[in-house]
Formats: sequence, C-alpha cells, structure tokens
Amino acid sequence: MSRYLGASPGVLVAVDLPPGPAWLDVLKDLWSDGVSFLPLDRRLSERERRAVVELAAPASIISEGDEVLFADPAPIDPEQAAIVVATSGTAGAAKLVEHSRAAVTAAVGLSFGALGPSVGQVTLDPAEPWVACLTPAHVGGLLVLLRELIFASPVTVLERFDAATLVERAPAGAHVALVPAMLRRLVEIDADLSALGVLLVGGGALDAELRDAAARLGARVVTTYGLTETCGGIAYDGRPFDDTQVRIDGGQVELHGPTLMGGYRHDPAATATVFALDGWLRTGDAGAVDDDGLLVVHGRLDEAIRTGAETVWPQEVERVLRDHPKVADVAVAGRPDPEWGERVVAFVVPADPKGPPTLEELRAHASERIARFKAPKDLVLLSDLPRTASGKLRRRALPG
Repeated sequence: MSRYLGASPGVLVAVDLPPGPAWLDVLKDLWSDGVSFLPLDRRLSERERRAVVELAAPASIISEGDEVLFADPAPIDPEQAAIVVATSGTAGAAKLVEHSRAAVTAAVGLSFGALGPSVGQVTLDPAEPWVACLTPAHVGGLLVLLRELIFASPVTVLERFDAATLVERAPAGAHVALVPAMLRRLVEIDADLSALGVLLVGGGALDAELRDAAARLGARVVTTYGLTETCGGIAYDGRPFDDTQVRIDGGQVELHGPTLMGGYRHDPAATATVFALDGWLRTGDAGAVDDDGLLVVHGRLDEAIRTGAETVWPQEVERVLRDHPKVADVAVAGRPDPEWGERVVAFVVPADPKGPPTLEELRAHASERIARFKAPKDLVLLSDLPRTASGKLRRRALPG
C-alpha cells in the first residue's frame, strides 16, 4: 500500500517537484510499490503543464507538501507502462511515452556494459557514484535517478546545474549525464574534469572542438544517441547497445531492441505511425552505419535543406558557424528560394550585439571548412533562439 493518496498499481501518479533529493525518495516508494509515474517539468508554462496532465489522466499529483486527487483517472498497466515520460515537443505538442519495467531495467542495465569500451575495456560497476543534474522530467535525467532505484548506484542529486557546484559536490570518479551546453560551461570555467568519471553527453550534437577542449581538461566524454521513445541513449559513441539492432530504410534510422516504448499514451494513431509493420521504431532521424558498424546520425529528416541537387544538414553548418568568434549561438534552417528550391539561412545571436558578424564573414568562415554550397546565403540576427524547456532548439519556431 503506497503512502501517497490515490497511488496504487493500475493508475498513474504525476510527480510535480522541484529538482533535488526529494525525487529519489518519492520515486523509490512508487517504483517499489509498482505504481506507474509521470514526472512533470516545472519549467513548462501552466498551460503546457495542464495539457500534459489532461492527456495523462493521472489519479493524483504529488507536489511539495500537497497531493491533488482526481475523480476519474484513466487505467494503466503497471508492468507495460511503469513510467510515462513527455517528449520535448520540438515539433509541436508533447506526446506521452509509455515504457515497461522491463524496458527501463534494460535501458539502465545495458548502459553499464556499453560504457566499457569507452573506459579502457572495463565494464562500469553499478556501485560507482553518479551525479544527477538534468531535469528528472526528461528521460536522460530520470535514468540517472533510476540507476539508484534499480541497481542501488549511489546518486548525488543537485537542485540545479552549476558548473562550479558540480565539480565541487561530485564524489570522486562520479559519472555525469549532461547536454552539450552544460559541458561547454564546464570548459568555460576551466574545471578540472579528471576527477570525474564518464561524462555522458546527449540531447544534441556535440562539436568536435568542444569535445577536444573537455578532453584537455581531463574529461572522458562519451556521446549518446537515443530518444524518449528508446528510453534514452541506445548508442554510445555510435556503438549500439547489446541486443539493439539498427537499420537504415530510405535514409531513415530505424531501431529494434529491448528498450523501445510500448506506445504513446492515449494516442494510438501516433503509435501506429511511428512503428513499422514489423515492429521497428521509425526515429525520424537521417543516418547511416559506417564500415565499423557505428551509427552516424545526420539530423532530423524533416530538417534537411534541399538546395538545388544538394542536401545540407543544418547541424553540420551550425557546428562550423558556432566556432566564429562573433557568434554566441546559431541555428540554421532552409527557406524557400525560387531558383534553388531552398536556401540556407543562418539565425545568429551575436557575441556582441554592437558588432555582429556579416553574412560575408560567415560565408568566408564556413567555406574554409565545408563545401561552399552549404554556407549560408542569408543572415538573420536575433537576441535569442527559440528553445524547449530542456534547451533543445525549436527549429520550426525560427522566423519565417
């Protein structure tokens, strides 16, 4: 019997807490009692949060010092949907991904072995410490907490990410899951990263220059690829987890394995669309498998820019432009062009608004590093870029 009102196997409970150690206590109770749970993202607007709750139809919401009961919760299978996690919603309204207890356990367990080749052929011991500094409302942050719940890995939970605080509070050898922006902040303060364990970096493309800079500070960086629908990362440095299969169909990455979601909660049409008839998950990402069997992801299929007879991937151009000294942040997207079909447009947040880069400067910089047809043909200056609460670029929200 759970100590939380309305919490029992067969219904969903939403957890609405600020990041911090309290999450571990609540989730331990729910997990051990077999109660399905949905972490809510406190960074969302009230309207966005209400939409998630209405779609999820939980029995109750657990918040600081309070619990809210709902009269008519929707049922849920506690084995087939042990956790429900909202997608980041970069292409529209968020969907609610259901993962079974088996998928969650596989996602955490397989990651220990997958890290072995990246750290000197030594498989990591679940007893080694971790630091949680990502929001538990997204699968990358939630998985760090689940390491303690399922495998008793000691986890230090930070209330918020701060580069200096992370280095100061992390136990010796602690492993950390980060997004690229967090790694950049660690590099910017010249943090000694040699005392940390593996830095798992996901949630976006990682610049080679940033990875090299982190390595010079002693970091052991491992890039991750995965989706909320795959229960987080399923490939480390391009190498898929054991029992995870990858195929490329029409240029699209498709996946099959033990960590795939059961489906989207209360959205059978979307579930049917994302799965092929033979059960493989369509990721929506373009990619390839190289001669060494490593997965190479180019970007979202619907973000590819078709200019003339060429295909330009925005992430490749962004990586190059981000290295320009006058660029603080950048996004690249295609816009209609009467001659070429689409043209490459750079949306730039200048490092100094009084001295922004010119289009000619950016084109010259890019053309030294990538093919000239990939260089931007237009420049739009912005004060900031549209991003989700987790920091992912909302490319479709860029000015038209």
